[in-house]
Amino acid sequence: MARPVVARTLSALHRARADLTKRNATIALVPTMGALHDGHISLVRLARRRAKKVVVSIFVNPQQFAPHEDFGSYPRTVKEDIARLAVEGVDLVWNPDVKTMYPEGFATAIVPEGPATAGLEDRFRPHFFGGVAIVVAKLLLQVRPDVAIFGEKDYQQLKVVTRMARDLDLGTKIVGAPLIRERDGLAMSSRNVYLSADERRAAPTLFRSMKETAKRIRAGEDLATALDAGRALIARAGFDLDYLEVRHAETLAPIASLKDGPARMLVAGRIGSTRLIDNIRV
Repeated sequence: MARPVVARTLSALHRARADLTKRNATIALVPTMGALHDGHISLVRLARRRAKKVVVSIFVNPQQFAPHEDFGSYPRTVKEDIARLAVEGVDLVWNPDVKTMYPEGFATAIVPEGPATAGLEDRFRPHFFGGVAIVVAKLLLQVRPDVAIFGEKDYQQLKVVTRMARDLDLGTKIVGAPLIRERDGLAMSSRNVYLSADERRAAPTLFRSMKETAKRIRAGEDLATALDAGRALIARAGFDLDYLEVRHAETLAPIASLKDGPARMLVAGRIGSTRLIDNIRV
């Protein structure tokens, strides 16, 4: 089992990338913040199917966290992550520090609109997609992959990144990967480790409520009525609900019925101190 090359400086990254492409090999990038779980590994395996060489970035991006959020306590398990990536045959791990990504005097921002201003995550985390946009743009420019793999769990993020890469002609195809769940339906997330035993038992209610709500909508029930019932079910499980919405699957614009186009249901809520998000196709 070969250990992947680990680059922590831009010069090391550029040398390693040049080695990977000596025979014009295609490159797939899987951007992560580490604390890897089986959902991340599914992205790596998809990357392996889409390109000859696989690069995984591990960088906890401070620009995605508001002052009251969990940047300092976000799980960091780089040694264990690299060991898991070695098992998967990853070729290169890009693991820069904050000063490499945001050197002193860094003064550039990207302000995404479109799906970034849909009134979902952006309503509760107004800083978030600007932070995502700048770090993803930098990663794509640094690694210059042919494709980049993003999980559908962060569905709004996937749409924001896809739009940004297209709008800025970054030359990378953005590929969405199916969301991976625990056996009881809870979407895999690095933040699930924060859940207490009672909270963990209640957490799959998010998925169950979405499935039930989607079933009612597909059976012809009014969208607003079905969503209200779903919100009540989530609240009874102990969640402080941020949103449960059905949106156009591509633009994330509000829709009045399934006749308005492909639909996606998205949810976010807090149980205890942990905020969880999820989504399903309707």
